[in-house]
Formats: sequence, structure tokens, C-alpha cells
Amino acid sequence: MESTFSSPAEAALLREAGAAGVLTPVADLDRVYELERVAGFVRDLECQRVALQFPDQLLGDAGAVAARLEETTGSKMFILGDTAYGSCCVDVLGAEQAGAQALVHFGPACLSPPARPLPVAFVLGQRSVHLELCAKAFEAQNPDPKAPVVLLSEPACAHALEALATLLRPRYLDLLVSSPALPLPVGSCSPEPEPLERFGRRFPLAPGRCLEEYGAFYVGGSEASTDLDLDPDLSRLLLGWAPGQPFFTCCPDTGQTQDEGVRAGRLRARRHYLVERARDARVVGLLAGTLGVARHREALSHLRNLAQAAGKRSYVLALGRPTPPKLANFPEMDVFVLLACPLGALAPQPSGGFFRPVLAPCELEAACNPAWPPSGLAPYLTHYADLLPGSPFHVPLPPPDSELWDTPDVSLITGELRPPPVWKPSNDPGCLALTLRPQLELAESSPAASFLSSRSWQGLQPRLGQTPVTGAVSGRRGIAIAYEDEGGS
Repeated sequence: MESTFSSPAEAALLREAGAAGVLTPVADLDRVYELERVAGFVRDLECQRVALQFPDQLLGDAGAVAARLEETTGSKMFILGDTAYGSCCVDVLGAEQAGAQALVHFGPACLSPPARPLPVAFVLGQRSVHLELCAKAFEAQNPDPKAPVVLLSEPACAHALEALATLLRPRYLDLLVSSPALPLPVGSCSPEPEPLERFGRRFPLAPGRCLEEYGAFYVGGSEASTDLDLDPDLSRLLLGWAPGQPFFTCCPDTGQTQDEGVRAGRLRARRHYLVERARDARVVGLLAGTLGVARHREALSHLRNLAQAAGKRSYVLALGRPTPPKLANFPEMDVFVLLACPLGALAPQPSGGFFRPVLAPCELEAACNPAWPPSGLAPYLTHYADLLPGSPFHVPLPPPDSELWDTPDVSLITGELRPPPVWKPSNDPGCLALTLRPQLELAESSPAASFLSSRSWQGLQPRLGQTPVTGAVSGRRGIAIAYEDEGGS
């Protein structure tokens, strides 16, 4: 069972790390994990202590990979297994605790910039791709050779996109190949002009072209994937791609294709529903879903200001990976907002689901900022950094005297008229920190503490010196529906 706010210590010892996965043959370790490139990365930086981060499904190979790298480089390797949040993010905190001078990340990655400067090398993997079958599938779904199309893939198939484009370019005139947005080496010069960077990928667009003109052909996934277990990387592509452009997925093993237009429409409809739930909400729970991605503190402050400007109360919760039992301890919350990396915010929900919806930061922005473009015109932003000042997508809050705050709004869920915010944003940041009391004394006011103090359940009270000391006795054993000392029904 899970405790009130986190998992008990015993659960960490008894819990399985996840699906172990199939072990890689020793002869294929160098190719699969690109050990020669990783060894060169360690030697160039002259690192003596290096952290190796593996997802759960690759932990079976971690020992062999670490031993091979130690033998090759002479440096000490530390294996980072279970992460506090998502394995797709660089665990800079774990690397610092090990005193590592660099980190090597294996497996799928969100490629979000880390919160602290640390040399990082990414090994995305190399899944086998049947180029001939994928080329035939592309030709079947794109009969017009002049139509602009972008080649996309899951991270493990990115190595095969250029070879696939070589087979298609003799016929297709406007073919664009995307590549993972890996961080550039320190001291290297960025190419001119810099390619467009979106969805964790780089798009070398020609001058005067925009990404909204292109259709998409995605290589990756499997034929058995459903909406419930859809990969978060594919989800952010379907949500952020131009709705009027075709989007096809292709299984790299069989060449089986699927039109994702219907599934993308369902995802957008689900997100529009979550925006309406956020507009109806009075109390918002902000879940800290990352501590290693850059600007997470600034993003948390931005979300709190959004909720405050819309007349909603917000509470910050640090619970690690959110699970239904953890969030069920906060029934006062109407919605939760997960502040995480793009893949973590769109990760599939566990079986059973949450008792309150879990939103992405972009959905709270659309619900609380009256200056945000209406549905259908605003882009769906998967990274919270795109909402912050300095981003081309940032939309500042209207001034307090703007008419946008008084615009009538009707809930599409309840059909009732939503009242305007009780108060509007103030330019004086200190007016909310202190409250004047009738006794002419100033005291710090905490609306969050006063609200939670009104709960019927308060938890254990210390009561030091008020409770007599007694010996420990054995309690009842069993489950609540049938304890061992109760007779059968």
C-alpha cells in the first residue's frame, strides 16, 4: 500500500524495476550501445567519473556495458537506475550525487536541456528498419511526387531516415528529413542558417518555407498500438502537427501503414475537454514532475500566476511520479497540472486512471489566459518553456483593466455561465504577502494553509507529553473486509 504522500521505503526494495527486456548478445553490445563513440566522448573530456543512465528495459545490459567502458577508457562508471521522475530526462541530480563529470544517456530521450551544465552524450539505439518495405509504403501513401512531406521516426529509427530518403529522392522532389535535436558539442559552431527546432527534432527548411506546409510520414511504433498506450513522442507530434496535413505512421518491421488523422482528432478533442475542465476548476494542483529540466522553477511560478490571475487557488505538490493512490489524497483539487518534460506530460496514464484529470501546462495556459488564441488557431505546445517570456509563442497576460477579463464565458461541460475572476492581477507583488488585522498588527497570510486546515482529516498530531507511554502490542491482521480474528460471513 502507498502512504499518504509517497511510497513506503519497503516498496522500493520489493518493487520490480520493470520489464527486464531481452538481453543483448555480447557480440552486439558495441553496435547497439555505440560503445566506440561513447568511449571517444569520455576520452575527449578526460573524465575520470562518468554516470550511465539506463531505462528499466535496458538495465539488464547495464553491467556489461559499464564493464566494457571501464576496460576501454580506464574511467570509473556509475549506473543510474531508478529515476525520481521519467527516464527520458537527463538525471543530472543523480550524476552530481555520484560526483560524475559527464553523463551518458541510453534509450529514448526527450532531449530537454538540463537544469545544470553537464556534458551529456545520448545513445538513442538503432532499431532495424526494412528500407524497401518502408519505401513502398511511402509511395503507396504519397502518389503525388510534388507534395511536400517530412520523414519522421521514433528515436531508435532515426539512423535509417537518410538511407530511406536516398531511395525516395529520385522520384519525390520536396522531401524533408528530420533529425533528433541532439545538443551540439561544446565549442562547436552552429550551422548557418540554423534549422527549425520543434518536437525534439531539427527540420532543415528552405528559406521561405514553413513546417505547416508539409505532411508527415513517421517510421516507428508497432501495429498493435492503441490510443491508451500511444507513445508520448508520437502523441506530441499528432497534437502539434498542422491539422490540415496528412500524417501516416509506418511499422519499420513490416511496412504496414496507418492514417493517423482520426487518432489525432481524438487526441485534440481530449485536450479541448481538459481545457474546459481547467476553466471550470476552482482549485488547481501543480505537480512538480521534474527537477532536472532547465527553467522548471520559472515555469512553476508562471503557472501559479496564471491560476491566480484567473481567480483559482493553486497548490504545489512534490510527489515524485504521480499515481492514482497518491493524488487521491487530495480530493479538494479539481484538476492537476503536471509540470514535466514534453514526454512526461503526455505519458500514458496507468490502468484505472486518476480520479481527477491530469493536464499539461499548455492546457492550463489556454484555460486561464484570456489573450490566448481560440481553439483551432493556437498551436499545441508540448514543452513548458514555450510558454515563458522569451519564447516566440509566449502570450503575456492582459493588463488588469483589459476587457478580456470581463468577457462572458459559458462552460461547455455544465452549460452554466462562468463568473469573471473575483480579482484581477495586481502590479504590487507585496500586497498579497501581508494582511492587515483589526489589532493593527501584520501577520503572514497563507491561504493554502488555512484551506487545508479546514479538512476533516488532519493526520497525526504530536501531542508531546500528553499521551501516556504504553508498550507496543500486535494489531489486527488481514484486510479491512475480513480480518483474521473475524468469523466468516
